[in-house]
Amino acid sequence: MVQMYFHCSNAEGTLIDRYGTAVASLTEARDRAAQIMRSMIETPGAEDWRDWVIHISDDDGEEIFDLPFTAMLGKPH
Repeated sequence: MVQMYFHCSNAEGTLIDRYGTAVASLTEARDRAAQIMRSMIETPGAEDWRDWVIHISDDDGEEIFDLPFTAMLGKPH
């Protein structure tokens, strides 16, 4: 298991994941990122999540990969 951190950002700021999540693989990290994105998107509010990105990093702060929220939302038509 590896501790991964899921930070979310847009042009206005960053939401820091201070606790992280233990994951066994990159697939599990991607699934966790999708779960976080889904939770944020489904929260009632006026936020347009299309310009947000989730950054997945390891214990050393090294970014492993990032995933734009548009991967889940799609682009506006």
